[in-house]
Amino acid sequence: MKRIIKPIFVCAFYGSLFYSCNTTKDPNDAILNDVTKVDSLEVAQAIVLENKGLKLTEVVNSPAFLDSKLLLKSPKLDEYFEQGATKFEFSVKSSNYVLGANSSDSKTKMCANSDKGQHIHVIVDNHPYEASYDTNYTLKDQLQKGNHVALAFLSRSYHESIKHKNAYALTQFTVGDEDMDKIDLNAPHLFYSRPKGEYKGADTENVMLDFYLVNTTIAKGGNYVQVTINDTVEFKIEKWAPYLIKGLPLGDNKIEIQLMNNAHKLIAGPYNAVEKQFTLIKK
Repeated sequence: MKRIIKPIFVCAFYGSLFYSCNTTKDPNDAILNDVTKVDSLEVAQAIVLENKGLKLTEVVNSPAFLDSKLLLKSPKLDEYFEQGATKFEFSVKSSNYVLGANSSDSKTKMCANSDKGQHIHVIVDNHPYEASYDTNYTLKDQLQKGNHVALAFLSRSYHESIKHKNAYALTQFTVGDEDMDKIDLNAPHLFYSRPKGEYKGADTENVMLDFYLVNTTIAKGGNYVQVTINDTVEFKIEKWAPYLIKGLPLGDNKIEIQLMNNAHKLIAGPYNAVEKQFTLIKK
C-alpha cells in the first residue's frame, strides 16, 4: 500500500487581504485561506506536503476578487445548436478584476504567467481548458454531435482560479440533433485545470496544481482529492486551494486527480477521476 503524506504547516505573512463573511450554505462560498487578523498584518497557514522528493506548497496571498462575478450568456442550459463553431458569450462584473490585466502579484508568484493577463478558463467535457481574454470566445475545434458540459471560471494571470460561487458558470448543451444522456449538474464534480501543456526554463521549477470543485467541499475527515504524480507519488489534498509542485523531473510527467469520500471511495461522476500529461523542458 502506498503511503499518503499528511500535511505540515508553515506560516506565511502578508499584507492586506480583503475578507467577507456570509451565511450561505453553498459549499463554493468558502474563502479558501484561513486568515487571522493581527492589527494591520494578517497571518495565513500555508500547507506544505512532501513525498519522495516532491513538494506541494499551498499558494497564499493571491488577490481575492471577492466581488467578481462571471455570467454565461451563451450557451444557455439545455440549448441546442447546429454542428459548427461553438461560441461562448460572457459578462464579467467586478470592482477590480479586469480581463487582460496582469494580476498585481504576477511578478512575485514564481510560476508560469500569461503575458496576455487575466482570463477565463473554458473547459468543455473536462478537456484541457482554452483561455478567453475577452467576453466573447469561439472554441478552436468543432464539437462532435451530442451532449456537452462546459465549466468556465475567472482566472488570475498566472492561471490560478478564483474559487467562489459567483466566479464560475456551469452548463450543458447539445450539438446536432442527437438527444444524448445528460449529467446531473447538481451532483459533486471535480474539474481539472492545471498543470497543462509545456513548461520551459524557470517555469519548470514551480508548476501550479489547480482544480475546480462544484457542489462539494473537501476537508480533513471529509471528502478529499487524491493526487498521484508519475504513478508513484501520492498526496492527499484536504483543502481546496492551488498548490505549487516543486521537484518534478524534466520531460514528460503524468498527474492523476480523484475526488474521494471519507471512506476512501471514488465519488461517482464523469469527471471525478482524470489523468493528464504535461512536459517540462530545459530551455
